[in-house]
Amino acid sequence: MPILKNLGVSDPKVPRAGTLPLRSSRNPFEEVSGLEEEEAGELGSLPNGTSCRRRATLEKLAGLAPFRLGWAPGRRAGSPGDGQPRSFLGRVLVPGIRRSSADFGLLARLHGTRAHGDEEAAGEAARRLAFLRLGRGSKPQRASLAERVVPAGEAAPEPPPKVPEPPKMKEPLSVLEILSLIQQRELARADEHILELEAEELAPSRGGAPGPPKAEGAGGGRRARDVALLYEALQRELWALVRETLAGPGPGACAGAGAVAQLGQVLVQEEAADGRRGPGAARKLRARWAEAVARAARERLEAAAPGAPGGLAGQLEALRARLLEDMAVVRGRLAPAYPAGLGAFGVYLRGYHGALAEWLGASARRRLPLADRYALLHWHNQVYPREVLGLVDMAALENGELGPLLSPGTLRGLEDECVTDVKAQTRAALLRVLQEDEEHWGSLEDQSSSLAQDVCELLEEHTERAPRISQEFGERMAHCCLGGLAEFLQSFQQRVERFHENPAVREMLPDTYISKTIALVNCGPPLRALAERLARVGPPESEPAREASASALDHVTRLCHRVVADLLFQELQALVAELHRRALVEYVRPLLRGRLRCSSARTRSRVAGRLREDAAQLQRLFRRLESQASWLDAVVPHLAEVMQLEDTPSIQVEVGVLVRDYPDIRQKHVAALLDIRGLRNTAARQEILAVARDLELSEEGALSPPRDRAFFADIPVPRPSFCLSLPLFLGRLPLSRLARPSLACLPRPRPPSLARPRAQR
Repeated sequence: MPILKNLGVSDPKVPRAGTLPLRSSRNPFEEVSGLEEEEAGELGSLPNGTSCRRRATLEKLAGLAPFRLGWAPGRRAGSPGDGQPRSFLGRVLVPGIRRSSADFGLLARLHGTRAHGDEEAAGEAARRLAFLRLGRGSKPQRASLAERVVPAGEAAPEPPPKVPEPPKMKEPLSVLEILSLIQQRELARADEHILELEAEELAPSRGGAPGPPKAEGAGGGRRARDVALLYEALQRELWALVRETLAGPGPGACAGAGAVAQLGQVLVQEEAADGRRGPGAARKLRARWAEAVARAARERLEAAAPGAPGGLAGQLEALRARLLEDMAVVRGRLAPAYPAGLGAFGVYLRGYHGALAEWLGASARRRLPLADRYALLHWHNQVYPREVLGLVDMAALENGELGPLLSPGTLRGLEDECVTDVKAQTRAALLRVLQEDEEHWGSLEDQSSSLAQDVCELLEEHTERAPRISQEFGERMAHCCLGGLAEFLQSFQQRVERFHENPAVREMLPDTYISKTIALVNCGPPLRALAERLARVGPPESEPAREASASALDHVTRLCHRVVADLLFQELQALVAELHRRALVEYVRPLLRGRLRCSSARTRSRVAGRLREDAAQLQRLFRRLESQASWLDAVVPHLAEVMQLEDTPSIQVEVGVLVRDYPDIRQKHVAALLDIRGLRNTAARQEILAVARDLELSEEGALSPPRDRAFFADIPVPRPSFCLSLPLFLGRLPLSRLARPSLACLPRPRPPSLARPRAQR
């Protein structure tokens, strides 16, 4: 086949006159001429490097892979910095046009039909191209364009100055590629591309330069939907990251810190973008981040509380432990990873504070027992500020104020319920304690009373817990307990009065009665001190209750004092009566001992007068002492009458009166009295002693008088004496001896069976 040579045309693009245009051969193995190569280079080349003017086989076309993303090892398709586009659409579309989600829907459908043939087609095409290169042989050297245009021997023209190439624009990513970045948690890069996509969508509406040509069937609404969907996916990953990082460091603590840093960068980028968008179009991602933190905190607290033992107090302790644990994670690992301007620690602390407030509010709305209300109020007012907030860095907060966990109205309602329950429970408990203690008052057993101690313990349980919650609540509880104490003391006063008015109580032994009365009056001081203490702690309106308590205690004290005083006076009157009796016994005992002998009427009259004087003095003395033993006043005057009377009948009458008034008198006492009087007449003595003997015989079956009515039983007398029969000894004794009165009566001989102790001899 003839080959037409170049005829030295300066410009190969313009055919010279008289020449024929060259036509390329249809043989695929034939080399393209230089003119065709230049034209091919000018017209462009296909993505696989072949000229658009060069013929190609089907196998070569199969290697184009127009619907595949050309992944290269270590590089991502469409990533910034790629010098060569990797996709067919990216090579055929005008630069700057972004693939939308609809393009990737088409790619997804086509990818399934070409999945199996790609690898085989690529291998077959490579083998055939290798065969074609072997058939053609080596490629000959061709002259450059400058050599063909400029004739030999001529100076080559100077090259034109180089024009600086415009900077190569970074190719925008598609929606699916941005979604892939989100799923791989390259959140900051994904957000940058989302912002670019949003800017492209907003550019025409703002009157700027016209955007790139839109694909057929595409519109602004589709791009806006793409942006909205990408933001939703981005936020799902952001808030999932918030939850995961709060759950604990886990094995990937370093990766978690990097992800948190990207989260913070996204927030900063979005906050800057909100400034450009304007108030109406701002996405407020920072506020949504705070809401996500609060949701995560709520989930953490709700997961910690239900499994805690010990009721509400145990749940609150579990919440305290979870708060300290999570805030330590935030302080040590999460907050440093965020940008400083976000105030991450304050956001997390406020999120937990708000979640805790919701939990406590839900608990407060339930019907709680009194112990749980106390626990809730104490944890709210003392434990949380001291053991949770006191351990965190309050300077990390932006405003420094978190606000109360529970509203003032909720707190007031809880306190009111506590006061109401305490009032009802203490009233019932105090009445029960009083009833149990009253049952032992009427028993004959001497048991110690713990009434005052029980009452103080019942009330101090509440008056000591309430001030630890707050001072105001302590004042209200003190006022409530003081009112209950006043009601209790009024009931106590009424029951003490009924106790002392009961006639059966008077039948108790004096010692038992006095002991129980003293136990009742001893309840006053501790209860009075409790009332005074509650009045000092309580508000000013507690004064009437304090006065009522003091009045009831004063009444009980006066009543018990009067009863004890009466019993004491009775004991003292008995003591004075016993003293009265003992004094007269000791006065009469020497008289009946037989040492005094009245041999004349004058002596008897003088002794009787002395006895009457002494009896009058003793009577005046014991009357001043309010002695109740008035029956003792007549004993000495009776003895004085017996001493002074001269006729036997009168003496008999007086002895009879003496025996009647003092039934414990015996013949030996009368005989000793007759001896003192000096009565030696045997007949007269027998007549007088017969009166005492008859009364003694008549009262043998009767009971002996009680101890407080006995007088002569405590007066011992010597052995009764007997008189010798004078006719038996008249011839043997001289008259001078018989005239002596000491020999007239001799002691009666002692019976041999009775042996006196040595001490009485």
